[in-house]
Amino acid sequence: MNFAVLVFPGSNCDLDCYKAVEETIGQPVDYVWHTATDLSKYDAIIVPGGFSYGDYLRCGAIARFAPVMNEVVKAAEQGKFILGICNGFQILLESGLLPGAMLRNTSLKFRCHASLLRVENNATAFTKDYAAGEVINIPIAHGEGNYYCDDETLAQLKANNQIVFRYAVENPNGSVDDIAGICNEKGNVLGMMPHPERAIHELLGSEDGKRMFTSILNTWREKHGAAANV
Repeated sequence: MNFAVLVFPGSNCDLDCYKAVEETIGQPVDYVWHTATDLSKYDAIIVPGGFSYGDYLRCGAIARFAPVMNEVVKAAEQGKFILGICNGFQILLESGLLPGAMLRNTSLKFRCHASLLRVENNATAFTKDYAAGEVINIPIAHGEGNYYCDDETLAQLKANNQIVFRYAVENPNGSVDDIAGICNEKGNVLGMMPHPERAIHELLGSEDGKRMFTSILNTWREKHGAAANV
């Protein structure tokens, strides 16, 4: 299974994502620059956190127009796995791959600490190795992680079981309905503000993020057969 980790000017979590793939599931992974125009070799694409293009205008608003994002949209339409983390989530929202928008944290402060999440949907490609309702420890690091959508969109997210993670104890940013992560209707595109790639070993304070990567690999193996060349 081949992974791509996108790199924009200002990305700072690309290395973390690359190492997480290597260390949790040992699959081939490449850095892919924002000017790339072909993602056909990749089965999963990670849009990492950071400050793409310096977060000018709005977080993710410029990255949305990078050439590689045209290919990410195509990959999503083909059913490939797309994971957007923190700034990557913001980019997916700006690209229209996920509904809603991000606002400044209600505290107007950058929040960087451990965060408890509740797994609301464990039927996605990203969460199959978690239990429904399980509370996991995944850190956050953001200043604009206040997820917002209108009432109609929120009703659709609930009806389609697209709310994948909610903040379980404290809502650190003011997100509507305590939302920490959502997926598209097909379930192959996930955006989340917390950083699973920073929770792959107890030395980091939690290894609860490991199962996100094993979930992706196990789902891919189920789809392609246990004997698939991985």
